[in-house]
Amino acid sequence: MAKLLIVGCGSIGLQLAEELSAKGHRVTGLKRTPPKSPSADIHYIAADIAQLEQLKYMPTDFDVVYFIVSPDGRNPDSYRAVYEQGLNNLLRVFEQASANPQWIFVSSTSVYGQTHGEWVDEESIAEPQNLTSGYIRQAEQRLTDLSAKNIVVRFSGIYGPGREYLIRMAMQGGAVQQDPPYYTNRIHQADCVGVLGYLLEQSLAGVALQQYYLASDNDPAPMWGVISWMAERLGLEPPLIKALDKTAESNKRCNNQRLTALGYKFKYPDYKSGYAELI
Repeated sequence: MAKLLIVGCGSIGLQLAEELSAKGHRVTGLKRTPPKSPSADIHYIAADIAQLEQLKYMPTDFDVVYFIVSPDGRNPDSYRAVYEQGLNNLLRVFEQASANPQWIFVSSTSVYGQTHGEWVDEESIAEPQNLTSGYIRQAEQRLTDLSAKNIVVRFSGIYGPGREYLIRMAMQGGAVQQDPPYYTNRIHQADCVGVLGYLLEQSLAGVALQQYYLASDNDPAPMWGVISWMAERLGLEPPLIKALDKTAESNKRCNNQRLTALGYKFKYPDYKSGYAELI
């Protein structure tokens, strides 16, 4: 069994901590405000990673570090605080202790700048079009350059209980892009936890892993099809067709073949299986 540190115990990190602890791993969570009633099997460190002095007495004898953070806001300063300053602070603490754990870094498909319906995978160029995603990309590169054993997992749009933006969009009505098709890519939060646990299992079993994995379900479906299907399931009128010009973007389509070839089986392989349960 491994000794694990999970940096950022939000909904995904907390669920991951509970599942890995139940499997016998020794789990520590690092969070600014730990749960008020934590599991007896999970130890918590209360600290803000953007404040180096708060990490002064943090233990460093971990086998694996998960980095699963959420910025306070959607502005560059918030992203810089966690993905640059926070990550650098943690790396400094481990370096000073001569500790070299494996890192599993949760990233985002927003690091891809493609917007014309292209298929993207782990070999595609990752050049973000905005500064916030640029900080995520820099953090990816910092960790993959640090060690070949470090892993980056790029999640697409996460949905699940409490993450029901598209359902609200369908209920509110309004116009949706139909032509050109605007592709959506998603992953259920249960599969986020599943993927992160699966990669740990494979690594501990000695399986040779790649440094990058794109984690998105099997169906990068057009927004029009998704919202139309939801409206029908909810007994609502279908969406209106949004008027567009020839410069309209089509987003990108995420290919998860590397992850599925490794053997991961999605609990929710497409939007219908996941959203039908939520609806």
